[in-house]
Amino acid sequence: MTNASLANQPLLSINNLTVQFDQNPAALKGVNLTLNAGETLALVGESGSGKSVTALATLGLLPANAKVQGSVLLHSSEKNQELIGLNEEGLRRLRGKRIAMIFQEPMTSLNPLHRVAKQINETLRLHQGLTGSSAQQRCLELLAAVQLPNPERIAQAWPHQLSGGQRQRVMIAIALANNPDILLADEPTTALDVTVQQEVLHLLKDLQKQFGMAILLITHDLNLVRKHSDRVAVMHQGLVVETQATAELFANPQADYTQQLLASEPSGLAPAIDPNSQVLLEVNNLRVEFSRPATSILPWKKPAPFVAVANQSLILKQGETLGIVGESGSGKTTLALALLRLLPNAGGIIRMDGTELQSLPQKQLLPWRRKMQLVFQDPYGSLSPRMSVAEIIAEGLKLHQPKLSKQAIEASVCEVLTEVGMETSTRHRYPHEFSGGQRQRIAIARALILKPRLLVLDEPTSALDRSVQAQVIELLRELQLKHQLTYLFISHDLQVIKALSHRILVLKDGKQIETASREQLFKYPVSEYTQQLLKASE
Repeated sequence: MTNASLANQPLLSINNLTVQFDQNPAALKGVNLTLNAGETLALVGESGSGKSVTALATLGLLPANAKVQGSVLLHSSEKNQELIGLNEEGLRRLRGKRIAMIFQEPMTSLNPLHRVAKQINETLRLHQGLTGSSAQQRCLELLAAVQLPNPERIAQAWPHQLSGGQRQRVMIAIALANNPDILLADEPTTALDVTVQQEVLHLLKDLQKQFGMAILLITHDLNLVRKHSDRVAVMHQGLVVETQATAELFANPQADYTQQLLASEPSGLAPAIDPNSQVLLEVNNLRVEFSRPATSILPWKKPAPFVAVANQSLILKQGETLGIVGESGSGKTTLALALLRLLPNAGGIIRMDGTELQSLPQKQLLPWRRKMQLVFQDPYGSLSPRMSVAEIIAEGLKLHQPKLSKQAIEASVCEVLTEVGMETSTRHRYPHEFSGGQRQRIAIARALILKPRLLVLDEPTSALDRSVQAQVIELLRELQLKHQLTYLFISHDLQVIKALSHRILVLKDGKQIETASREQLFKYPVSEYTQQLLKASE
């Protein structure tokens, strides 16, 4: 009897699950969930509500200081198996085969020392015994199935050579490699643009129909929940406060918290620009090329370089926000890094306050670094786990103002923490002690302490749930108005772009497809590609 024939029967039952870390308050306070064969159960709630802890507890992946009580039953036609208390060997046999997981942060989940093919082939060898050409063929099939272009090239790439969206799709390929019965998907489309989100989730739905696979979909994107889930469980402060069929929950939410969550979609407009505002940044014919390795067929012939950004030109005024959208690998982040003079292989003209930056040597560029700061997509990966919050935020200040006293530095750290909505007492803690939204506030504080004029924000809200997204967007608006900051805002989330941008630039394959004001682009998109992006985000 296969799991496909167990449709609508429980595959996983979580009963009274409680998790506590050391002597801290309980992270889970008696969670009860049932996951049926062939269904998608969406688990939603704000950062710190216990969504990821629930998934990690199911697979026995919590750290050693976690005290776990309750029951997690894995059902089959033969017998039910209790996962809480199961030894490591028993769990290892289940992980990746019967239950697979897609993690939220692919850069920290993929091994940086191994190529993509080796990491996919490892799970094929462990659970199916596939090696050699059989494993390689299956690897290429999986990469193609998750919509990665040129699977042969991706298979031989290192994780750092891929974009955030491409790395996430590799993680999905690894999770699907052994056709698991249950897929725990922790923000599986966070780093993907809206069109690829739809493709990946349709792929998961097709596999679901084929194998009777159950999906626990952890996400903050309520549009995805509405379109791609059968039931929704809402978590708040370690408890499941409401569980309903998807259509019923959106039509008639019962819990107060659920009503607040559904009302937290990004909204509002960017602060008005001063009509007398001066041009801060001017870019002409910016081009970024990467050399390609010689092929084994023609090792003596040097291939043409890969053009990541093709002759981009743009103007940014003081206090303006330019939103940049486009699919993964379109060149959004490469463009931003080139603007900040962080790529050696970029050509073109970059002027800030009338000064040409592209020709400046590194020593002369240092004062301009203070004026141009970057907030990364992955706050956990960009914050050193060995440094306290105070050390992280003060690091740039010590570099640019080495004569400042310890008292002045600490006062600046406290001031900027307050400005981003954090308690000053948190400066003595470490990044792992914070939720995703709190870590992103710390990352913003690190950039803000240098009093920059240009802030490049690379997917700063992509890993955050909707309620925290709204808070961060409002924070960015307040900071822009207060300090007349100029933002270069990169995102695949068009609702966030709409809420924060004055103008929008659409990129595809490193080329500018369309640029227009926010109102113009959303009402009258010119290019077919932009129209597809807008349709996919509805």
